[in-house]
Amino acid sequence: MSKAMPETPLLDQLESGPWPSFVSGLKRLAASDDKPYAPMMKDLLGQLERSYQTRKGYWKGGTVGVIGYGAGVIPRFSEIADEFPDSAEFHTLRLIPPPGTHYSTALLRSLCDIWEKYGSGLIALHGQTGDIMLQGCSSENVQPCFDEANELGFDLGGAGAGVRTSISCVGAARCEQSCYDEAKAMRLIVNNFLDEMHRPSLPYKFKFKFSGCANDCSNAIQRSDFAVFGTWRDDMQVDQDAVRVYVAKHGRKWIIDNVIRRCPSEALSLNDDDSLEVDNKSCLRCMHCLNVMTKALKPGRERGVSVLIGGKRTLKTGDMMGTVVMPFLRLENDEDYDKLLDLAKRIVEFFIDNALEHERIGEMVDRIGLVDFLEGIGIEVDPNMISHPRTNSYIRTDGWDEEVAKWKARKDAGLAAAV
Repeated sequence: MSKAMPETPLLDQLESGPWPSFVSGLKRLAASDDKPYAPMMKDLLGQLERSYQTRKGYWKGGTVGVIGYGAGVIPRFSEIADEFPDSAEFHTLRLIPPPGTHYSTALLRSLCDIWEKYGSGLIALHGQTGDIMLQGCSSENVQPCFDEANELGFDLGGAGAGVRTSISCVGAARCEQSCYDEAKAMRLIVNNFLDEMHRPSLPYKFKFKFSGCANDCSNAIQRSDFAVFGTWRDDMQVDQDAVRVYVAKHGRKWIIDNVIRRCPSEALSLNDDDSLEVDNKSCLRCMHCLNVMTKALKPGRERGVSVLIGGKRTLKTGDMMGTVVMPFLRLENDEDYDKLLDLAKRIVEFFIDNALEHERIGEMVDRIGLVDFLEGIGIEVDPNMISHPRTNSYIRTDGWDEEVAKWKARKDAGLAAAV
């Protein structure tokens, strides 16, 4: 006889709104009585409902790992295991994703088969750091689960006070805005910091992230200690014939309202002959005009990266965005990539020697001063180093709830028609 589903009136409320809810996913896994993880997920729902009732979390830490590693598994033991024994242990395995998060369907199916065998079936692609999050595993299943995932080519990512898992955007593989080989840069850094990732020995966590341009699809500038994103230092490439096609299609007013006037530095102007004029010295490389007029505008030919240090969420001090410490570094050959690696090693070593315990590098720089930090890592002060970007609020969020309601109505109508 299968285990009964728990009553979850509070969790049910999270499914009532227009947005998709994680509760639906948990219930779907819990209802899979033919799967070995169904009892675990039912007890998980029961414990989570209890947390909503009491406004208290019931997970505590501990020590769980695999042979030879000091990180990569996040231990979770339930404080009310006597009431919910099947979810008494709910550990998370963090796996390093491939650069650009490229997967074959066969690889994903194999990983899912392993996780259904050893875990809860609950997977997050990807965690904020970039990990593949396999959430919900018992202590006895951690090692065999890792062994089989490792046979597929996966390795454990970072956890604790060490280098964390890296991630890169799809970049040069598919995106025309890419300014360097993001996958190569990520692989270079990860391979050279594996020991610091698997065996934490830093004052606190340290994250690398790689984005191909200032669109920052890997969320590097706000959420990584060492952010690498693509840029260019010559003139933006403009195809004037393509610009005129955009003007003919949308009209001058639309181009002026949606491109010209939304340039944060007023670097764009539309001439009487419908050609676009760019004041490249004022251009901030914010990417807005390139995103709107992709067929007409491209990054310049002299491409490379900017490196920012110190992005993070709230900890000892408030949220911080990265500070530019390397305004431009060309990445064209192996020697250039070695320069990036050398910079990363110097910064991590300085962080190890000078940061306080449980202090992120951005907080360390704020404490000791940017000048002392630059001197410590051997970089000359450059006027292009900035700690705060200019504001560029061209994305409106009003009306989003109405749009998601329309989306839900269309989805429900489609499901009804399919039935």
